[in-house]
Amino acid sequence: MDFVDSGLYRDITDFAHDTPSWVRHTAEIGTEAGLLVFVALFVLGWWRARRADHRAFAIAVLAPLATAGAYVCSEVLKSVVTQERPCRAVAGAVPSLAECPPHGDWSFPSNHATIAGASALALVLVRRALVWLTAPLALLMAFSRVFVGVHYPHDVVVGLLLGAVVAFAAVRLATRPAVRLTTSMRVSPVPAVRWLTGPGPRPAAHRAAPYATHRRR
Repeated sequence: MDFVDSGLYRDITDFAHDTPSWVRHTAEIGTEAGLLVFVALFVLGWWRARRADHRAFAIAVLAPLATAGAYVCSEVLKSVVTQERPCRAVAGAVPSLAECPPHGDWSFPSNHATIAGASALALVLVRRALVWLTAPLALLMAFSRVFVGVHYPHDVVVGLLLGAVVAFAAVRLATRPAVRLTTSMRVSPVPAVRWLTGPGPRPAAHRAAPYATHRRR
C-alpha cells in the first residue's frame, strides 16, 4: 500500500542518514530513553503529591495508569489495522537506523507516540508548568520514531492524539473515585498503605504554629 506520506517518510529517513553519526546514535538511544524520562516524572509526581491534597494525589497516581490505558488502546487499534512497517513496505527507502520490528509488530499507530502523548498530557494535569517539558519531549519522541525509520509520519501523529485523548478522558472520569480511595487509604491502619499515599498537606493550624508562637513572645 502506497500511503500519502510515504514520500515524507523517505525525505525524513534520507535526512537522517545525512546527519552526523552522533546524531544518528543519539536518536537511536533517545527514541527509547524518552520513555524512561516520563517514568521518572511519574515517580517524582507521585512523591511530591504525597504531601498534596487528596485530589492532587489521586491525579498523580492516575497519570501513569491513564498512560497504560492509552497503550492498551494503541495495541488494540494496531491489531485491527495491521499496517506493515514502512521499513519493509516503502520502496526505495534507505535502511532504518533502528532495527525494523518483525512482521506482525504493526505500525499504526505508534505505541511510543501514544505513550508520549498520554504521558505529556497526564503530567500536565498533575502540574501545569510541566507542559514546557513534556510537550517538547513528546513531540521529539514521536518525530524520532520516523527519524529512525520504524514509523510513518501519520503513525506518530495519530499516536500522539490518541494518547492525549485517552489520558485526558481516563483521568477526568476516574478522579472522583480515586479521591475517595485516597481519602480512605490515608487513614488506613496499615502503615505501608499510609506511606504509599503520604500524609497529605499539613493542617493549617500546624503550619501557623511557629508564627503564633512568635507573636506570643
